[in-house]
Amino acid sequence: MQDLHDPASIAATILESANPANTDQVTAALFGAAICRREAKRAGGALIVRTGKFTGRSANDKFIVRDATTADLVWWENTGAMAPHQFETLLTDMMVALRDREIFHQRLFAGAHSASRLGVEMFSTSAWHALFIRHLLIKPSICELDGFETDVTIVHVPDFEAQPGRHGTKTTTCIALDFSRNIILICGTAYAGEIKKAVFSLFNFHAPANNILPMHCSANVGPKGDTTLFFGLSGTGKTTLSTCADRALVGDDEHGWGPDGIFNIEGGCYAKAINLDPKGEPEIFAASRRFGTVLENVVLDPATGKPDFSNQSLTENTRIAYPLAAIPNRVKSGLVASPRNIVLLAADAFGVLPPISRLDPEQAVYYFLSGYTAKLAGTERGVTEPQATFSACFGAPFMAQHPSVYGQLLAERLKSADVACWLVNTGWTGGPYGVGKRMDLALTRRVLEAALGGELEDVTCRTDPVFALQVPTAITGVDPAILDPVQTWSDKTAFAKQARALKALFEQKFERLGPGVGRFALPQPEDFSAAKSDAA
Repeated sequence: MQDLHDPASIAATILESANPANTDQVTAALFGAAICRREAKRAGGALIVRTGKFTGRSANDKFIVRDATTADLVWWENTGAMAPHQFETLLTDMMVALRDREIFHQRLFAGAHSASRLGVEMFSTSAWHALFIRHLLIKPSICELDGFETDVTIVHVPDFEAQPGRHGTKTTTCIALDFSRNIILICGTAYAGEIKKAVFSLFNFHAPANNILPMHCSANVGPKGDTTLFFGLSGTGKTTLSTCADRALVGDDEHGWGPDGIFNIEGGCYAKAINLDPKGEPEIFAASRRFGTVLENVVLDPATGKPDFSNQSLTENTRIAYPLAAIPNRVKSGLVASPRNIVLLAADAFGVLPPISRLDPEQAVYYFLSGYTAKLAGTERGVTEPQATFSACFGAPFMAQHPSVYGQLLAERLKSADVACWLVNTGWTGGPYGVGKRMDLALTRRVLEAALGGELEDVTCRTDPVFALQVPTAITGVDPAILDPVQTWSDKTAFAKQARALKALFEQKFERLGPGVGRFALPQPEDFSAAKSDAA
């Protein structure tokens, strides 16, 4: 086997041994191959696929090669380390497993900004996974393919099982990233989200060196050219809230913020499909019916043969993958100006945060670094109901460097731009999960409409006594009691204790990020003195 010293040489070796190598196949060809190979079924124009026993990300099976490039930069408390020789053995074994197999090969871009984009080659033994990544990344033009340069190579063999003793893995599943050579290996899982998140993780590692803040967020633009970013973990509303008829969608999940503004890293969307409603989410519903759309773990109604988006018998983490071209009102270039508004989405499982609060720049960085939300059922293996969690930068699993690096970049961006920052609770009200109810989508849309439309610029606000948040006291079309969460609880004493417990948890989790984030800590409100003892 020839020297595998860089992504291009690996790609060349795979192409030489593949039988055949289906390169740059378009949607129709990949769709047909997936059907003929019995990888998937057809439901109208969409493709129905199953990912088997893994219906979410395998967070504990992700590794980064520890070498001279990564040793002092990677946030090792957040990821597993793999020795270079173990990665080399896994790479060699996976490439041997590819010999004489039919391979699906895609050449794509990650990053709409030409100076920052990465040329990505993916090799997979699965036609539907090749279609998935073709939807999710950016398709080069014919001219761009002629001069395509490979920056990243992905070797994706879902039916290959890693050997812990041989490869240094924990299980037979492995997502391994070599940042020195920009090589990604994925095996032992068919969950497609692993592919896109591995690319995002690699981009995130290199971005700070290029003065780019990588962001786990969606983005859209209003009629006046005002950009809004929506940060949040999977299932908290990034895709739903950013995809609407009156604002042009830039992207639903991954972006970069550089000196020239915002750019989309992807060329498609990976939306949660559970309880998809044609009235509440018409653009996403329409995309689910488009030819070539991939419906992942969505169950068909046996009577009608149509997707039953309420059925979670396989998983609550059902997904729809489609190209941005499926959204009529979109920014085709993927490039927009720096944001006028930043929205941090927190699915509060404690049920104490108001539907919307205004943040000053220091609070925005603090809450960005805290990344408070709830892991929703199915998004990771073992998560069966909402769990309160703190995911730094609203995407800790994908942030390869320490959160302080990304926090500093955000602080610098906020100093140089006129940005209004908001904390929006898409979680529970009237009580914690299991007692209260989930925030209504129409309510969240209304408070966001008010914020982005300028209605809240001069509105009267109250200062939350525990979190020191500026909370509007009145928003047209919104019940004032909802804006003051204590009013929605039957037991006011229980609310106060729950609020202090959550605040104490914020402080504990922030401290665990280490001394590097100490400069971003916030002063405590005066009446927070009893919070930690209450929480205990």
